Amino acid sequence: MPYEWSASRDPQVLSLWPYRSMPKRGFFAIMCMAMGFIAIPLMAVLGSIVLWGILPFAIFAIGGLYLAIMRNYRDGELLEELSIWPDRVALVRHNPRGERQDWEANPHWVKVRLHPEGGPVENYVTLTGGGREVEIGAFLSEEERLSLFEDLSEKLTSAGRA
Repeated sequence: MPYEWSASRDPQVLSLWPYRSMPKRGFFAIMCMAMGFIAIPLMAVLGSIVLWGILPFAIFAIGGLYLAIMRNYRDGELLEELSIWPDRVALVRHNPRGERQDWEANPHWVKVRLHPEGGPVENYVTLTGGGREVEIGAFLSEEERLSLFEDLSEKLTSAGRA
């Protein structure tokens, strides 16, 4: 599951990250297959002027695939960290392009809300407190967001009572 609680007791830290469906080895295999599939029809026109007409499009297709996968990897560098102390809750979101977003509130007043419909995704999870409502784990799957909602509700309830 692309989130985990730290083993430490104070603060309790929840780290969330997007699921990575293709490891680096898979990227290498996809690029090799794409080059191989593009090379097969190019072999038929080796030595003719037609090759020079088709080659730029083949290079453009391989380059486009490479850039799309690299963009996907950069977007997957997102990380959200929720820290829960007895007197404070802090959410820090490290965005892929380096900017950072922070939110803080008292755990006694924080409410975890599940929006089954009406959010950007189904079972949208938000935290309300400190005068703001922030999303958490929007990149997780629907089942993972349900599990996250239950975990957060339990942890914040126990932190608010402490």
